[in-house]
Amino acid sequence: MTARSSASARSRRERPAKPALTKEGIVAAALAVLRAEGLEKVTMRRLAQELDTGPASLYVYVRNTAELHAAVLDELLGTVEAAPRRSTGDWRERLEQVLTAYTAMLHGHPGLARSALTARPSGPHYLNLIETLLGLLDEGGVPPAQAAWGVDLLLQHATATAAEHSAHERPAGGQAEWDALTRALHGASDRTHPHIAALAGPLLSGTPEERLSWHIRTLINGIERTAVPARPAE
Repeated sequence: MTARSSASARSRRERPAKPALTKEGIVAAALAVLRAEGLEKVTMRRLAQELDTGPASLYVYVRNTAELHAAVLDELLGTVEAAPRRSTGDWRERLEQVLTAYTAMLHGHPGLARSALTARPSGPHYLNLIETLLGLLDEGGVPPAQAAWGVDLLLQHATATAAEHSAHERPAGGQAEWDALTRALHGASDRTHPHIAALAGPLLSGTPEERLSWHIRTLINGIERTAVPARPAE
């Protein structure tokens, strides 16, 4: 063995062993990239570089990018505050607090908010969130079938709200689009669009926080009062 090959072999032996790949490790690396550079950089190729492995190795633990994003979303759901205790307010108020915290979490990660419209998390934190929402609806006496459908509606609305706000805050065109809409509504003719002309101010009024609160309370009231369609007897 030459001196060069001997040194190379010794170098390989002395190199620290790479940690074994796990799904938890992959998700942790994805979260680090997300927080540093945004969801667009959370790709299998980039994670393979971070973990010093080949992209093919990651697919043993995560089937595709969509599943990876769903796993990242589930991990971040662990940061959403739990429902306050009964002694801290009405069940509707506590339900609104949980949904507001969920929306705020997504709002803090714009790319993930848009991805969450189609991502289907199924991890423990997502199950905990659903259990919390169902428990609060049950506390309010909402019939089980309405609660089951209502959770889906509440989460869809919160997710869409976060995605919409994140889109408006993107540097490219967000404010310009809003300004154009404002001009269009205020400039509407009371002859051709009488309702818009009369309500241009209210259509644009309210802070995002005020609107989100009103939306959530309106949805809760509707879920509470609206029965789901009866299933035909089998």
